[in-house]
Amino acid sequence: MRWTETILPTLKNIPADAEAISHILMLRAGLIRKLTSGVYSYLPLGLRVLKNVERIVRQEMDAKGAQEVLLPAIQPVDLWVKTGRFAALGEDMISFTDRHKKLNVLGPTHEEVITSLIRNEVNSYRQLPLIVYQIQTKFRDEARPRFGIMRAREFIMKDAYSFDSVWENLDKSYKKMYDAYCSIFKRCGLDYIAVEADTGIMGGNASHEFMVIAKNGEDRIMFCQSCGYSASIDKAECSKLSCEQVSSVKLKNRETLHTPGVSTVKDVADLLKTSETNLVKTLIYLKDNQPVAVLIRGGHQLNEAKLRHILQAKELVMADKAVVETVTNGPLGFSGPVGLKGVKIIADYALKNAVNFITGANLSDAHFVNVNLERDFTVDIWADIRNITARDVCVKCGAKIELANAIEVGHVFKLGTKYTQALGAEFIGQNGKSQPMIMGCYGIGVSRIIAACCEQNYDQFGIIWPKEIAPFKILLMLLNPADDLSNSTAQQCYLELQQKGIEVFLDDRNVRAGIKFKDADLIGIPVQVIIGEKNLSNGLVEIKIRKNNQRTLVPIQQFPEQVTRILHDL
Repeated sequence: MRWTETILPTLKNIPADAEAISHILMLRAGLIRKLTSGVYSYLPLGLRVLKNVERIVRQEMDAKGAQEVLLPAIQPVDLWVKTGRFAALGEDMISFTDRHKKLNVLGPTHEEVITSLIRNEVNSYRQLPLIVYQIQTKFRDEARPRFGIMRAREFIMKDAYSFDSVWENLDKSYKKMYDAYCSIFKRCGLDYIAVEADTGIMGGNASHEFMVIAKNGEDRIMFCQSCGYSASIDKAECSKLSCEQVSSVKLKNRETLHTPGVSTVKDVADLLKTSETNLVKTLIYLKDNQPVAVLIRGGHQLNEAKLRHILQAKELVMADKAVVETVTNGPLGFSGPVGLKGVKIIADYALKNAVNFITGANLSDAHFVNVNLERDFTVDIWADIRNITARDVCVKCGAKIELANAIEVGHVFKLGTKYTQALGAEFIGQNGKSQPMIMGCYGIGVSRIIAACCEQNYDQFGIIWPKEIAPFKILLMLLNPADDLSNSTAQQCYLELQQKGIEVFLDDRNVRAGIKFKDADLIGIPVQVIIGEKNLSNGLVEIKIRKNNQRTLVPIQQFPEQVTRILHDL
């Protein structure tokens, strides 16, 4: 391709609404353009990168024996109602009523659709195991689309689904996809980490997220350099304090303090001139419409995913003002565990040895000080229900842990029979009996990989594409198109590279050399071949490697061999 024949509108300045480095660079490099909030068009170079990622995904999926299909984006809502996910996704689901007054959704994912398809096509254990996948546009009505294509309302995803007859084979299918994902992310040039993860609304009993550590990542992960344990914040285990540990601090008498208008942990701690860890937060939740009191230390954050799992809740929401007042007989903001009746209390392990702590008094503008376990109230359930912090140690080996922002680029799940039971996807086993198929699902954010790659591969001048997903392998820069020798040499080099099957992009624009150099670094093609009059007069061309700015002068006769070697070594 030639620059003069390509839509490639590079930008000098940072767009006003771009925050993340990937969003900034993809706009400036002319890869994407915004249509409306969370919806983007791919320009030629951006589409080439996208197609390269898709090619890698297909190659690795096919190598594992997965079969490609293409499923409808428009889905009847009744499938989602049967699995309970229509209500679970809520406002994230984009739905519409067609002319026949039937409610449909634009698929955010395809578990229901693929299960419905396989239910009708597979009926015997002899047809299993089976893995199918697709690369398809997905739709989610994000409350806050941001960071360009990293969190968009319309995005491209690869989703695969395995169907097995026995649980042992699900483990094998899961391992196949896990290994394929490792190969995909490695080939895409990503520095990734696979972490244990919560299954969320997908369901199932096990999952892993593939995370790319990046400053602008919207997720948080923990990892231990010592033993290798890693997990998402939703899943990361916190140390459990021993029940035998007993504090030697003397128990004090409980007192009531007047705290007018002060209800937050920070404000109460400041007022009483104490640490936030000396406070205990009492949060009232509704678990399947039944109230439950949740206790965690001040300074800690409740982990709703852990809480939902511990309570085995189908629905878990924070109680509103009216419910709080009914449950505690006190105002919102001053809740505490003392005196609660008919309400189950669940507390985080970090409170096990807390003494003389501070809680709400279930009275307006009042807190209790010197509250103590057993004497003042009793905990019904002890559990790990908080987010891990940088001060925690690894639950596996006791070593120091690290926390980091990360971008989720892939997620694999062992779904089990959640969907097949709900939708009646059964098969006849070797024993002649009908039983539900056992599922796994495996998603990759194809478009998100591009943003994640930009977040990890850039410098102050622009993008530095990994070789396999770069829009082109070579950028051929003709500095002066008006010079006959330069022009003819550039055309000859262009043809030679094409004949060798090397993807080459010719910058044949009639603009200043300085503009070409800046644009070249901005769009980030791995190897730049610079054809200028001065070097050419000595029979030389210049080759620059984008990722380290290494420059080499090469005789024109050796040019094809040198470029081939450099590409091989990248």
